[in-house]
Amino acid sequence: MQKDAISTQEVAQNEVAATNTLPWTRQDTTWMLSLFGTAVGAGILFLPINAGMGGFWPLVLMAAIIGPMTYLAHRGLSRFVCSSNKPGSDITDVVEEHFGVGAGKAITMLYFFAIYPIVLIYGVGITNTVDSFIVNQLGMDSPPRFILSGALIIAMMSVMVAGEKFMLKVTQLLVYPLVAILAFMSFYLIPDWKMDALNVVPSTGAFLGTVWLTIPVLIFAFNHSPAISQFSVALKREHGKNAARKADNILRNTTMMLVGFVMLFVFSCVLSLSPAQLAEAKANNLPILSYLANVHDSGFVSYFGPIIAFVAIISSFFGHYMGATEGMKGIINKQLRSNKKEVSESKVNKFILGFMFFTIWAVAVLNPSILGMIEALGGPIIAAILYLMPMYAIHKVPALAPYRGRVSNIFVVIAGLLSMTAILFGLMS
Repeated sequence: MQKDAISTQEVAQNEVAATNTLPWTRQDTTWMLSLFGTAVGAGILFLPINAGMGGFWPLVLMAAIIGPMTYLAHRGLSRFVCSSNKPGSDITDVVEEHFGVGAGKAITMLYFFAIYPIVLIYGVGITNTVDSFIVNQLGMDSPPRFILSGALIIAMMSVMVAGEKFMLKVTQLLVYPLVAILAFMSFYLIPDWKMDALNVVPSTGAFLGTVWLTIPVLIFAFNHSPAISQFSVALKREHGKNAARKADNILRNTTMMLVGFVMLFVFSCVLSLSPAQLAEAKANNLPILSYLANVHDSGFVSYFGPIIAFVAIISSFFGHYMGATEGMKGIINKQLRSNKKEVSESKVNKFILGFMFFTIWAVAVLNPSILGMIEALGGPIIAAILYLMPMYAIHKVPALAPYRGRVSNIFVVIAGLLSMTAILFGLMS
């Protein structure tokens, strides 16, 4: 009897020890790289353009605040998904569980429209990047846009259709060379830095105004929320009650990796180009690396710049496509259930596949302004879903009560409100 008591106590102690340690695993690294790849896309490649046009010193403040903003906001969203009592519940199920059917439908709709425009952006971005490479680096004629864009979109979507495991493997293969070349490019541009940018110090009003108006693009550039739902569901399946703590560790390391590599790259690009050149890149609707390839004498930049842009957009497309299809599936399933109709998984998946391909293709052919789409479509809803909704849930949902009363919650709310007001101000001005 005593032996049984001792063995039971040892098991309990071992469980507590396992809970406290949560050692880092290869799967954690895979998820970290996948989240990194989701963020490093069009936002990163266009961030130097918008952020750099405001000057060097506002960029320093942006670099200081974006780390806490990114980590705390994504941590809040992951905790929200992990708070469900139902196994396998993604974000569209959790909002219904906590806020009711009506609010669940509304938030699921917002979630879809926060991510879907970004998927459209990648259709435009990948087409422009490859077209620019064919014309400027290979010296060939520009191919018909509708054929080029269609082929590229089919190739990217094929990886997603193959399944989550295959997508994670492909992302991992893409991210390692992406990180290496991104870091090398950042250091390679150092000899071209124009240090006179450090002497231009804007007034306090202009300084704060530049930071305020750039926050929406900054949030977008570091946003990996589309992958957070499936990431959290996978951790719940593997770690149970420890999922939120495990997610905190992975998200913290992802954020440090993002801020370190991305802000070095942004500073290097901004210091190597003039404000007039950044404005020209914006007018040409090109990623910063494609523009550098066209104006730089170096063969390395000319060829590897577009390749980095290409790989970054593909890796980011995967995470955003996953989130957009998850949101659309949630909308369709909730509507069918409310109408008491049978849900056919295969028919829903086929419809979503067709809808995604034809709409991404159409927008890629039309070629609208990417930065305009980021600011007008994605920004305000991303701020609402990623920054404000989880903080409201912490205040209202009993399962999230342990996270109440923290200064970090106030910080996240302020950042979300600043982003939304900056977008509204930009649209009205």
